[in-house]
Amino acid sequence: MRPEELKMLLHSLLSNWEDEVVEFKRGGKGFSTGEIGEYFSALANEANLRRQPHAWLVFGVDNKTRKVVGTDYDASPEALNRSGGIKYQITQSTDPGVCFSDVHVLDLPEGRVIMFEIPAAPKGIPIAWKGHYYSRSGENLMALGLDKLDAIRRQGIKDDWSAQIVEDATLTDIDENAILYARQRYAEKHVKVVTREEVAKWPLKTFLDKARLTRDGKITRAAMLLVGKEQSAHKLSPYMAQLVWKLVGQEQANEIFRPPYLLATTRLYSRIRNVQVRMVVKGTLMQIEVPKYSDKMVLEALHNCIAHQDYTCNGRIIVTEYVDRLTLENRGNFFYGKPEDYISGDKTPSEYRNPQLVDAMSELNMIDTMGYGIHRMYADQAKRYMPMHDYECSSDSVRMTIYGRIVNEEYSSLLVKCPDLPIDQIVLLDRVQKGLKVAATAISGLRKAGLVEGRMPHLHISAKVAMMTGQEAAYMRKKERTGEQYRRIFIDFLRKFPGITRRKINEFMMEEIRGDLTEKQKRAKISNLMTGLRRNGKIVNKGSDKEPRWFYID
Repeated sequence: MRPEELKMLLHSLLSNWEDEVVEFKRGGKGFSTGEIGEYFSALANEANLRRQPHAWLVFGVDNKTRKVVGTDYDASPEALNRSGGIKYQITQSTDPGVCFSDVHVLDLPEGRVIMFEIPAAPKGIPIAWKGHYYSRSGENLMALGLDKLDAIRRQGIKDDWSAQIVEDATLTDIDENAILYARQRYAEKHVKVVTREEVAKWPLKTFLDKARLTRDGKITRAAMLLVGKEQSAHKLSPYMAQLVWKLVGQEQANEIFRPPYLLATTRLYSRIRNVQVRMVVKGTLMQIEVPKYSDKMVLEALHNCIAHQDYTCNGRIIVTEYVDRLTLENRGNFFYGKPEDYISGDKTPSEYRNPQLVDAMSELNMIDTMGYGIHRMYADQAKRYMPMHDYECSSDSVRMTIYGRIVNEEYSSLLVKCPDLPIDQIVLLDRVQKGLKVAATAISGLRKAGLVEGRMPHLHISAKVAMMTGQEAAYMRKKERTGEQYRRIFIDFLRKFPGITRRKINEFMMEEIRGDLTEKQKRAKISNLMTGLRRNGKIVNKGSDKEPRWFYID
């Protein structure tokens, strides 16, 4: 927001004073992260209950006099974003892991004001701070009551496919091995508040309730998908519950996996041929070996498919393995925003297609629920010097492609030599080296950083990057020559070989033309060059139209 807009917003908040979705504090250096976390939980939950998109925690205002007094709290980007900073701690200690929508700093004559913009808790998912749920009552901070907790959790149940009760399902339909593993994952997720031994002692009914797999003690579709017995999957009929693995290429194979998905995803991943990929870094003696695929990335992507599948489409989740890549496809559109919105890790989805299923998967430590998963996958691929994954989104499906080979040595060498390159620049460079469309504003940023050269659609890695990565020769082969350079090369060719045929001219010049041009574009460039020289009386055809013989005229 612009300063004028922030001033107007602050004036509006002060006029209405504190309510359940606004909190004013002096907020000096002594204001602890724990206090901020408790208010974060309370304000996010209250915003959810009041159907507000966000709530506000405002530092620099006296909460008794309603006057701006200023704050010395450090809200610089460096302090907010560093490892261990407030944003990091909020994300790590909230459940599900969420962070501020934004942090605004407003400098006023009376002092500096910091406005923490807090997103509302997602539909059906209350926000906890270090295992405890908070709320507001007037100006008072307090524990989230059972009535409010239940109100949030029941949101959207009517429209949530995964929250519906499977009427004929009983505890005998739950897979014992899946439950043993589920208890382990739950204890890992909640290690700060409960021990593995305590979780192991809970009765099955208690555990299913705490893991958000049941409603009022009754088994939901989410429970049948994640921990239900394979032979009980028919109770989800007419809806399909299948994961498919296909191997495509010289060798072909396939296998179908059914619930419990908590175990099935690991079994499916074990079918994927994850060999080591070796890369020699240009300009160095460095040799790097990395797995073809990151197990965490593939499993996170597969878990996302399960969480976001539109089960009412009655389709299967399909994982296809090629020699050099994997594709994962689920039914339904990309539910909230676009994949690129989540690259930075700042965007938080405010709702999900399957809230009950997402909530349960979060409790079992299977997925990130606040949009940080996509960011982690991009960062993980960059750490392995591999191309970024791509998304193809339509109205009825989402397909993700994970690459298992190095497709551009310049790009991979740059990642090796520049480990601190920002993830947004890495993703844009990935699109450049793949020849994909890049927004004009993004290209401008890459140019200012000295990372790319050339004109759209023929961008290429800059001379600066080529020198850093030992790709000087490759750079020169890609760098576009000027029209004058092409004229000199062409004229020199005709001088040495007078009476040369057009076929041989094409063969020679096609090799000399630089840049990422198609064969058709190169032929057009040669024709335009010869037409200009002929009209200026520099070259002449002394053969026939069918068998031309070209000469240079001094």
